[in-house]
Amino acid sequence: MRRKPGALLPLEVAILRTALTLGAGDEGEFHGYQIASQLRDGGESRTLTAHGTLYKALTRMRKAGLLSDRWEDPDTAAAEERPRRRLYSVTAQGVAALRASERDQATGFAPGVQPA
Repeated sequence: MRRKPGALLPLEVAILRTALTLGAGDEGEFHGYQIASQLRDGGESRTLTAHGTLYKALTRMRKAGLLSDRWEDPDTAAAEERPRRRLYSVTAQGVAALRASERDQATGFAPGVQPA
């Protein structure tokens, strides 16, 4: 079995759901650690095997147009005495992909899978 082009993996679905449920913070933005914490606290830790898995998924989703990103203002990080964060936001394409995945699940399709 192969992943169907444009289909979401379970971790990607969990990231999008979590980001949208959170309201994704100010201006609809979130950072990786924030999502990791929410996934762990919300019982989605089985989809998150390591933080490296999360950041690979975030990069893949950004490249696919599901997320947009930017680096936060360096003065904000300096004032809080920590490294700068990469901030992500869910795009309209990301919302549409999540809704399509949810429709597939509701209709009984195996989301993201097609016969080889």
